[in-house]
Amino acid sequence: MGKLNPRVAMRLKRKRRIRKKISGTADCPRLSVFRSAKHIYAQIIDDLQGHTLAAAGTLSPELRDRLTGLKKTEAARQVGELLAQKAKTKGIVKVVFDRNGFLYHGRIKSLADGCREHGLSF
Repeated sequence: MGKLNPRVAMRLKRKRRIRKKISGTADCPRLSVFRSAKHIYAQIIDDLQGHTLAAAGTLSPELRDRLTGLKKTEAARQVGELLAQKAKTKGIVKVVFDRNGFLYHGRIKSLADGCREHGLSF
């Protein structure tokens, strides 16, 4: 495996630094976000048991048709709203936010705002 892209290497460094401090439990799970060039994914994780409690992304079947023609930040907000609705049905209202080393800006911020508007608190 060759050298890592410096931008990716810095993100992974930030990710390790953040993950040392935060962890998800059953009563306050971790909301983890991953962003690629085209898509965004989020999942709510109980780290103690190693289970994903809820997940959503731009490729989720519930959202895929509604996202055509939307900008990526608007699509991220829709993903946040869907994830918050799924979490609410499972009785999750409080989470700890894991931005996964990504800067809290743009699509990450939009997803977080969508979650907060629909009842998740962090």
